[in-house]
Amino acid sequence: MQPDFQIGIIGAGFAGIIAALRLQQSGRNSFVIFEKAAETGGTWRDNVYPGCACDVPSHLYSISFAPNPHWTRMYSSQAEIWEYMKEVVQKNDLEKHIRYHAEIIHYEFVEQEGFWELTDRRGNTTTVRIVIAALGPFSRPRLPNLKGIDSFQGKKLHSARWDKSYDLRGKRVAVIGTGASAVQIVPAIAPEVAHLSVFQRNAAWISDRSDWEIPAFLKKSLQTFPALQKFIRTLLYSLLEFRGRLFIGNALLHKFFTNQSLKKLNREVHDPELRRKLTPAYQYGCKRILVADDYWPAFNRPNVCLETAGIAEITSTGIRTDDGKEYHVDAIIFATGFEVADFTTEMKVIGRNGRELLGEWRRASLEAYKGTTISGFPNLAFLLGPNTGLGHSSVLQMMEAQMNYVIAYISLLESQGEKAYLDLKPAIQRAYNEALQRQFEGTVWASGCKSWYLNSNGKITTLYPRLTRQFRRETAQIDAGEYDLVQNQSGCIF
Repeated sequence: MQPDFQIGIIGAGFAGIIAALRLQQSGRNSFVIFEKAAETGGTWRDNVYPGCACDVPSHLYSISFAPNPHWTRMYSSQAEIWEYMKEVVQKNDLEKHIRYHAEIIHYEFVEQEGFWELTDRRGNTTTVRIVIAALGPFSRPRLPNLKGIDSFQGKKLHSARWDKSYDLRGKRVAVIGTGASAVQIVPAIAPEVAHLSVFQRNAAWISDRSDWEIPAFLKKSLQTFPALQKFIRTLLYSLLEFRGRLFIGNALLHKFFTNQSLKKLNREVHDPELRRKLTPAYQYGCKRILVADDYWPAFNRPNVCLETAGIAEITSTGIRTDDGKEYHVDAIIFATGFEVADFTTEMKVIGRNGRELLGEWRRASLEAYKGTTISGFPNLAFLLGPNTGLGHSSVLQMMEAQMNYVIAYISLLESQGEKAYLDLKPAIQRAYNEALQRQFEGTVWASGCKSWYLNSNGKITTLYPRLTRQFRRETAQIDAGEYDLVQNQSGCIF
């Protein structure tokens, strides 16, 4: 029995687009892309909150082999990034490969045939030899476990599920959270709301954004001289890789950037007591470093206040804090991020011998080999899987590096029989992850703070503990000896 397609890609965000482009470049066109929504874009389609933009420079936060000389700003907005993604899809004729409204909820590996059977929410089934899961880590919004959260009678908004029809002008608004989305939402809405209360559990380290509009002459030069854009991209990449050393043990760099952030806070916030509350109590970089030039200054406004008392409960009219204060508001914005370190989803991924991947991940922790392949689940590859996130650079670098490995994996598989499959040896996965966790020792991420980098058991399952250069070397080629080759025709295992 032949599968319907050689390759099935799950998701049409950046990871899915990169996977599809690399397959095209390698001459492989028997693939299908399953997208749960009505359009491509992933997180850049879904996050439409006020002020939404990227915190990585535009010329680096783009696909290396699909450059865009038309970026209008140093840091692109959500709308511009999404438009870029749609243009890449159209230019490369990817639409014909995409099935919209096709959320795959059941994956099952058929061992005797060596392919995967994929079932979407509507009950449609498709068979593919290889699955590339490009689901993205920022696709499962998280709401805090707060007493009375369902009792609030006003408007509730999550940064990733924004209601653009709701008008915040003149409203009394509460923002819960002070992470990456909050630092963009707060300054964007502060001038138009009647009053804004920002509820902070932990202060965040913030670095300079230094955003600026790209002048017309530079955009024209980038269009005329593609090598110039490549040079700028390489320069940005090198600068961020150099800065990344502060996370992994370079004490001098760590001290320098810590002091820069403290100077920025002193410069941008007028009130000494407010500065004290906004000063983090953990090491620089232990949690995600935020990039903003207008967040701290927003607290100088008379209609913006910072609340540091814990939230006791959500009431029908607002928020009650641990110190007994009541905050009556018209709307609550939950800038509380995503489920990343713990994988909570209704999907079922069934591999060899009936093993169910996501159940195993929930019971133990997220784990893969080079963030890509998993023992017991042949012919399945994750993009931006466990331990591939970054604290210093563009994750698109990691996706592209992983696709180098996936292409090598596919080539190795294709050199075998039609029903053959490759299964990672358990010892290889175990040894890799044990070594990877040891590499966190001495990094800022292991300095004791609690963040979304860690799962509920305190294990770092999201971040890669070194620079992207090392990961690119790790994924440059495949070692066939690390996999069991199963040949179904003869029933032999090599």
